Amino acid sequence: MERIIFGDNQFFGVNHSSDEKARAQTFKFQEDLAIMNVLDIALDEGINTFMCTTHDRIGAICDVVRNNEKYKDFKMYPCMPYAHKYANAVTELGYVGTIKQFVPGNILSTFAKGGLAFMKKDFNELARLMIDAEMKMFHGINTPIIWVQNIITDLLLGLGMTDFLVTFYHHIREKHQAEPGFITMNLPLLLDTLEKAGIQNPIVCASINKMGFRMPGGIKKYEEVIAQKRCRLVAMQVLAAGSIPPQEAFDYVCSLEGVDSILFGASSQKNIHQSKSIIDNHSVLV
Repeated sequence: MERIIFGDNQFFGVNHSSDEKARAQTFKFQEDLAIMNVLDIALDEGINTFMCTTHDRIGAICDVVRNNEKYKDFKMYPCMPYAHKYANAVTELGYVGTIKQFVPGNILSTFAKGGLAFMKKDFNELARLMIDAEMKMFHGINTPIIWVQNIITDLLLGLGMTDFLVTFYHHIREKHQAEPGFITMNLPLLLDTLEKAGIQNPIVCASINKMGFRMPGGIKKYEEVIAQKRCRLVAMQVLAAGSIPPQEAFDYVCSLEGVDSILFGASSQKNIHQSKSIIDNHSVLV
């Protein structure tokens, strides 16, 4: 994995500290060109890996990346599912209508095999089909890691339904020839669960910051788990939704042996340059 990964929250109005800032970001990035301008800034700063949701607008970004030689070394890390897309579809179309819309092929033939009862029984097969549908927009683009969003990871952990996580792991490796990644808000529980399921040294993205923001069990517990180096770890929410100054935030996470990569999002050249410079300085010291 790259040491620095650029995220997409700022492009789609995701701000964990301020609704007002979220609305301003949504307005700022109404046009795809505005998103590409920021990605170009990141690329000029030497960041060539973009971790993004499967938001509908990412399809247009993929078209630009796919058709421009400038991005030949650009990597994208898809994160699925984009929950709002499915929630909105269920509201408008119902559950069956949503499956028809997003799953490739003729879903009616699947129903013919046994109706809804069959669908429930073969949930893992449906999951594979939906993963494939989500990945369509990324065809022809280098996607070395494909992630399952924390909204799914943590829901399944809470319900004790880990079969899908295992299905995701094997399907990404076998069908898409990529590494599966798991985003979570509960690093200790996820690692214990995956190891019990036979998945060793997984790629995991988790909240890691010196405030304990979205770190169940607290900082000490996380530091113990990180030091064990049981996974290839990406730190996210390092700034704790803007509550920690960048220098202080990155100093902390860069001091942790066991953190392989750092994910951050920004919308200005100044902030992108500042964040990357701090991380790079720590790499030089090491």
